[in-house]
Amino acid sequence: MADQLTAYNVKTKEKGVPIMDAVVTKTAKGAYMVQGHDGKGNKLTTLCNEAKALQAIKDGVAKQGW
Repeated sequence: MADQLTAYNVKTKEKGVPIMDAVVTKTAKGAYMVQGHDGKGNKLTTLCNEAKALQAIKDGVAKQGW
């Protein structure tokens, strides 16, 4: 299901940029946030739902950060 996590790159204004070295964390309100980089030195952050976050961890695409 979660082949690759993607985010919007604010610096280069690109959509659907794959997140490298993704780490899934929980915010204080319980939302799931994915953080990583694009491989070119730009940081990426995006929010996702619980199902997508847990599936990415299960598939080995992202690490669990909590």
